[in-house]
Amino acid sequence: MPEPMPHVGLYPGTFDPITRGHLDVIARGARLVERLVVGVAANVGKQPLMTLEERVECVTHEVKPIAADTGTVIEVVGFDKLLVQCARQNGANVIIRGLRVVTDYDYETQMFGMNHRLDPGIETIFLMATERYQFISSRLVKEIAQLGGDITSFVPSFTHSRIIARLR
Repeated sequence: MPEPMPHVGLYPGTFDPITRGHLDVIARGARLVERLVVGVAANVGKQPLMTLEERVECVTHEVKPIAADTGTVIEVVGFDKLLVQCARQNGANVIIRGLRVVTDYDYETQMFGMNHRLDPGIETIFLMATERYQFISSRLVKEIAQLGGDITSFVPSFTHSRIIARLR
């Protein structure tokens, strides 16, 4: 019987900013794979608050405790190509996606179909958002921050400080 292939997961996102909801999915996803790559997308179609480098820095800082807690190797990479290309380049055979609401499901179903068509060897796993994080979205967090609202309950302190510095 052949040796089972190690499971390497890719959790992609724009992470502008990374939220407590994202970190919850990362922590849960890290328990499912031997190595987890968090792919920070350049995503030229969106207008990010933070640069790709700033987002990679925030994600890298925020996932360190998760890696220590789970014992899973977690790597953070920026990417500006197709998701399946990023997965292949990083040896990932599983894409991990978080679902909060029905609209996420609709979008993610389309993305799954396209990714599966581009590379049927890469599976997708959907993790439902933990109830207390279902309402958090990066878009809303940015909007609240830009309007001077308190975002401390939505993002960790390091990321919070970077957002506040960016908005000054």
